[in-house]
Amino acid sequence: MLSPNPLSLLCAVLLCLPLALVFTITGDDTTTSTTTNSNVAVAVAAAAAATATLRRDHDNPVSMRVLLPTSRNRRNPQNRPPESKSILSYNESPEKAKPYLAARTSEERPPAPPTNPPPPILSHEEEDEDATLFRVASKANPNPSLPNSAKKVAFMFMTTTPLPFAPLWEMFFNQSKPKYYNIYIHADPSFDYNPPFTGMFSGSVIPSSKRTRRNTPTLISAARRLLSHALLHDPANYMFALLSSVCIPLHSFKFTYRTLVTSRKSFIEILKNETTAYGRWAARGEDAMLPEVGLDDFRIGSQFWVLTRKHATVVVRDRMLWEKFKLPCLRPDTCYPEENYFPTLLSMVDPRGVVPATLTHVDWRGRHDGHPRRYNASEVAPGLIERLRREKPRYGDFGVGSDGPDSSVAERSDPFLFARKFAPDSLRLLLSIANDVVFKD
Repeated sequence: MLSPNPLSLLCAVLLCLPLALVFTITGDDTTTSTTTNSNVAVAVAAAAAATATLRRDHDNPVSMRVLLPTSRNRRNPQNRPPESKSILSYNESPEKAKPYLAARTSEERPPAPPTNPPPPILSHEEEDEDATLFRVASKANPNPSLPNSAKKVAFMFMTTTPLPFAPLWEMFFNQSKPKYYNIYIHADPSFDYNPPFTGMFSGSVIPSSKRTRRNTPTLISAARRLLSHALLHDPANYMFALLSSVCIPLHSFKFTYRTLVTSRKSFIEILKNETTAYGRWAARGEDAMLPEVGLDDFRIGSQFWVLTRKHATVVVRDRMLWEKFKLPCLRPDTCYPEENYFPTLLSMVDPRGVVPATLTHVDWRGRHDGHPRRYNASEVAPGLIERLRREKPRYGDFGVGSDGPDSSVAERSDPFLFARKFAPDSLRLLLSIANDVVFKD
């Protein structure tokens, strides 16, 4: 008999291997069978999951982004991914962001959000109409033209309801003359306005008003439309104050006007070190804001501000940051773009040209539902107005430095000019104390 050589033995083993596997799987050895079946099931499941993931990502490129973690497993702030160090200023090229992107870690990614991005609220035609408006308004003179006119304040109301405090505001404006102010209203056309805007508010609704929704960039667009119309309507408009329908004045027109037109800076709250910054920045996907807006560039602030004419033109001219902030959020519970876009833009463009504080008082103490405290009729009294006047704004939280506001900010003590949020049923009491308290400086 010929003795087998190593090559023939190898071939025999390879030929018998399938039989050995069949015997192992179908034999009486329960332990071996269970282990093998378990391993096969795990491998099949893993392959199926990988295939499904690839198919899903191919069909839906948005899902390939790293998404926001839930509140339970959000990273500890100290363990966040490396923050960008002002990776891209307003006029810099995206090429400068490449080193940051290359340095990203491969740490475990957060889970996918519970829902898909919502469909866009505005049609392509409406977006094109906005783009044309902003393009025309961007050519407006950034300096007020005052050959035979005083500086004016543009009071811009954003609303989805009739203005419940219109009688109080009429008392406010009647203390002055129209040559010192203009009124503009953005009224969502999908709502009913009954009673309509009358008196000095008649004819103040801007024709390009469109639908707005909470937790969406439509609130940014509405403010930009108001700015655009105010810039184009009157070259004497010098300061632009954004207000809500539930705002009230805290001082006389004379006091408010003098405070605003004597300022050479905008008033806009700009906060950097808020605990919610990472969640808001990553609300569209962890890398969605890059390279234009790094986490270190991201800011938070009040939705309501007062801008100089120069900064109003900066806002309507912007294209770069708007392309990022107009992206739909994947988690609406962390999506407040109107509180992020304006402070982020101006802190990147002209941080020394702003007072990093809002002049609209609001009380967030003890609130966790995204809505500030509302003052009801039972709370309205002279003492409330006096208390709101005494409180002072918060002047940012990023200190004074070469890229921040100048040292004069630390010495400021600006008054709150407006306050929110007041319940409509408080109007009667506010009117009763208007002359003796609200408008008495």
